Formats: sequence, C-alpha cells, structure tokens
Amino acid sequence: MNGGDEVVATAPLQPLEWKFSQVFGERTAGEEIQEVDIISAIEFDKNGDHLATGDRGGRVVLFERADTRDLGGSRRDLEGQDYPISRHPEFRYKTEFQSHEPEFDYLKSLEIEEKINKIRWCQTSNRALFLLSTNDKTIKFWKVQEKKIKKISQMNVDSSTAITNGSVATSSSSNNLKTYVENGLPSERLFSYLSSDFSFPSGGVPSLHLPVVATSQETSLVARCRRVYAHAHDYHINSISNNSDGETFISADDLRINLWNLEISNQSFNIVDVKPANMEDLTEVITSAEFHPTHCNVLAYSSSKGCIRLIDMRQSALCDSHAKLFEEQEPAGSRSFFTEIIASMSDIKFGKDGRYILSRDYMTLKLWDVNMDRGPVATFQVHEYLKPKLCELYENDSIFDKFECCLSGDSMRVATGSYSNLFRVFGCAPGSNEATTLEASKNPMRRQVQAPSRPPRPLGTITHAVRRGELPILSIMSQLEYIPSCHICILYQHICAYSFYPLNYHFDCLSNKVQELKAL
Repeated sequence: MNGGDEVVATAPLQPLEWKFSQVFGERTAGEEIQEVDIISAIEFDKNGDHLATGDRGGRVVLFERADTRDLGGSRRDLEGQDYPISRHPEFRYKTEFQSHEPEFDYLKSLEIEEKINKIRWCQTSNRALFLLSTNDKTIKFWKVQEKKIKKISQMNVDSSTAITNGSVATSSSSNNLKTYVENGLPSERLFSYLSSDFSFPSGGVPSLHLPVVATSQETSLVARCRRVYAHAHDYHINSISNNSDGETFISADDLRINLWNLEISNQSFNIVDVKPANMEDLTEVITSAEFHPTHCNVLAYSSSKGCIRLIDMRQSALCDSHAKLFEEQEPAGSRSFFTEIIASMSDIKFGKDGRYILSRDYMTLKLWDVNMDRGPVATFQVHEYLKPKLCELYENDSIFDKFECCLSGDSMRVATGSYSNLFRVFGCAPGSNEATTLEASKNPMRRQVQAPSRPPRPLGTITHAVRRGELPILSIMSQLEYIPSCHICILYQHICAYSFYPLNYHFDCLSNKVQELKAL
C-alpha cells in the first residue's frame, strides 16, 4: 500500500525448479535393506542446522550442516569480504545412538516395537542438543553434547612397558588372589600374581603415587537419556509436540492427550480425553496433535471425523470443550460409504506464525485460517485420480494409509506425499497455481508419463483397528519436513517423512523404496 491509497500488486510466485542435492545411505547394487534400517521419522531443528532421523530399529541418527562457517571480525571487515553463498545447505553425519529397545508388556501380553514414531527438537543450552523421541509407548528426552576425553597419566609403571609386557595382573591370576594379612599389607606371594614377564626395577619402587586423570583436547559426542516418560498411554502414541514455553510438551494417542513437564517424568496431566464410558459408543479418535508455535496455551488436534479442534488451556483444566472447530461441511447428496474414511485427517501442522493450519486427509491437503472456522481457505487435490479406485483401495486396506504434510517457513508452499515414490508441492500464495509433482530420485523433475498407480503391498494388508497410525510398508511419501524458510526438502524413500528446511526451500524426504535420505 502506497500512501494509504494505492495498492501495490505483488507478482505471483514462480514455480520452483527442484534439483537433486544430497543422498545419505545410498545402497550398493544387490544390497538388501533390513526392516530395522527403514527410516520412520525425520525432523529439522528450529534453525535448520541439524537433522534427526529415526528408524524401525529404534536408532536416532543426527546430521549437521557442513557448509556453515564461523566468520570472525567486525561487521565492516565482513562486509568488505566476498563470501560465496552456497545454493543448498550441505549436511554431514554427526552421530547416532540407540534410543529405544524392544519391550514386552506382561500385563497386556503385548510386544512393544522399538520403532521411532516421532522426533522433536527442544531448545539448545550450553552448546548441547536436546530432543524428544518416542515409540508406541515410551517417550525419552535426550541430551547430545561434546565432551572432552579424559586420559590417565603419571602411572606408577611405564605405560609402554606395561603395554608391551601385557597387563600387570592377568585375569587368570586375579582369580587366585590370596587374602591380605591383617595389617593391610599384601602377603609375600603378591609378586606371584603378576605376569611372568613383568619385572620391577632392581632397586625396587621407591614410592607409589596416585595416577592423574588429565583432560585432553580431544572431544567425543555423548548421548545421554535424561528423562523417560512412560506408562501414561494405553494406546499407541501418534504425536508429540513441544510447547513454545520451552518447559512442557504434549503426547497424544488415539483417545487421550497428556501434558508433560520436561523436568518431571513420573507424572503427566491429562488435558483431553475422548474415551466414552462404553467403548461401543466410540465414534472418533485423535489422529494428530500440535502446539501453537507462539501461544503456549493453545493447541490443536485432528480427529478421524475430518475436523480440527482448537483448544485454549486457560479455559479449563480438562479441555472437554474446544475454543474453535474447523470442519468442512459435505455438500448435500455427496455422501457415500467412503466419505468418512477418506475425510479422516492423518496429520496437521501449524504455520510458522501460527496463522494457518495445514491438514492432510487421504485425498486432499487443506489450509485453514485460525480466524475463519467456516471452511478451509484452500484445498489441494492430491489423490484425485484414485477416486474411481476407492473400492479396490478399501479391499486391500490401502485407503487407511497415513500421510503427513508440512509448510515452508514462509508459509508460501505446502508439501505432502503420494504413492510410487512421488510427492506434491503446492503454492498457497494468493494467485499462485503452482502444483508440482516430484519424484524422490536424482532427477526429481522428470515428467510422469501417466498417473501413478498403486503398487502391490509386499507385506500383506494392514488391519485398520489394530495398526492405525502405522506407516504403510511401501513406497509412500507419507512424511515431509520442510526446512524452515527455504526451498529444501529431504525425502526418505518410503516416502514416509518429509521436512522443509527452516531457512530456504530445501526439502528433505525419506523413502523406503531405496532407503536413502535425499535432499532436494
């Protein structure tokens, strides 16, 4: 707006040209992928400097930006220097650790998989990284920090001689150690316990001193589990979300949402409970939950009925009633047997500023304005070509597959996954008609000859009631993570997770088909 009278029209965003950037874990020819190596979760930190992935084996692998440099000097000196700007963020392997192990619930005779369902980064402190990871039942709070290696020096014997001659007291001889005499001095047989090739100086040892533990300049990354949040969910955890206050987070399963304090692991507060007194009266379940990015008292959760409920925790302790309900009314006469199934929302995400909520159901992406609850402000068709095949999809349970979604840091583009190793990127700025279909490969922009078809399920069908929320076992793009505010995404060949990079349109995506971590 110019002088309050003239409105300056902004040109619509031009479609992006996506190019292959990086791949991690590219398999060799003929190599078989083990199920425990399949990536199941992915998450960028707030600044996009670190990337975390979790797999079905319960491991968390961390990557870090490799193209950042600590540029010292004054601002004037830096402005006078010409530094090339990297077109894509480059990541390198940082560390990995075992987050979860397989467990068994003896009360319910139920095996608990070690598979990582979700990963969320927490606020950093003292150059240490903090993150939450969860499987179906247990949430863990991890601290990853560089620690200097400690070494023992000033030994009583020459370390080189000890290494050459072997250990001072061998394990076999230590089993035959005799008791000490009453005055605390060892018996005369002490020297017989030393290895045969070890010799003392001819004059004996004049004095003994304590070894010194010295801190070297070498460092190593150490992951330590600081808290374990367990025994709070009767059903599988489908969501965890950090609060903007940096002190609390929520975890959600099919029927309940619990509020936790990061420093208190032995108790949680139930804020949402949709479980009816009689389970036969159950009509909907919680599918996803997310905290508002800036308001610590506001959260949203989606349900299998295709609606989003916005909750203000200041209204009551138990949030039985919602502050706002976002639901799109079906046109009269358009309902069918599949209407409620395909309307079920599998994921929701807030935009960076909290103004918009992005939701994903089986057929579409929908963008909601938190100030307008009468309907979505934009709807993007993802699986329109599958409408004639709903009966077939229902018979093999494919209609219950779950997909995730994400927004770019500037909220100008949204992304989600599809079948056949494809994902979709849509422009949501006013006047934008951008709708790009990409493949998680080294040539993501190659044209598709025909609409992708559903590949056969290699591991059988997935029961809807028992395995709700589990990622499909095929080449599906079901999770995406947009790097905050840049044009980058990472795909991992499922495609089961995606992430928009925080600083430009870099995009990370993971796919089970070739089990690679790719950056576009």
